[in-house]
Amino acid sequence: MKFLVLWQMELSLLSPEMARAVGGMPAYGEKLEQAGKVLARYHVVGSHGGAWIYDVDSHEEFERLLATAPVFNFARYTVHPLADMGPASD
Repeated sequence: MKFLVLWQMELSLLSPEMARAVGGMPAYGEKLEQAGKVLARYHVVGSHGGAWIYDVDSHEEFERLLATAPVFNFARYTVHPLADMGPASD
């Protein structure tokens, strides 16, 4: 199952801890890309956040991956479940 996640930093929580969390996101994202759990990562221009496409096996796995993101406690998330528009190709 795939999800588009738009996340934006909550600037009212600006702190040294938030800066460290943001600094940890590239390595976290690379690890998930290498594991095949994140298909793409984008910066949303003009925003303090990003857009990531997750490909996971279950809702529980998806929630765990979001909850372990370094910025989890400093960001707002909008989650869009994605569905294929045509027959699957192998």
